[in-house]
Amino acid sequence: MEQELKVGVLDLNNLINYQEGSVVSRTLIKKKTETVTLFAFDKGQSLSEHTSPYDAMAYLLEGESEITISGEKFNLKKGELLMLPAGKPHSVSALSKFKFLLTMIKS
Repeated sequence: MEQELKVGVLDLNNLINYQEGSVVSRTLIKKKTETVTLFAFDKGQSLSEHTSPYDAMAYLLEGESEITISGEKFNLKKGELLMLPAGKPHSVSALSKFKFLLTMIKS
């Protein structure tokens, strides 16, 4: 079921909170053609290497993260964007507590 978009101003950093020792996610948009998900990683947390059949963009809202794509490491800081190509193995690690917005394009 597709989600209906609502008009309004959102403060992304306040839409999700950190949880000690956890990775938290909140889906903001879920459509057939794309999803937009907000993540909050506690320091030291990670997502193990995986692949996705879709292109994606990761935009760091706060903190610092290391994202590895096909063995190449990228350190991201607040305000930086990283493109994640479809089919490329990638992993995510929290160098500090961090929040990021993931936009996945499915078409």
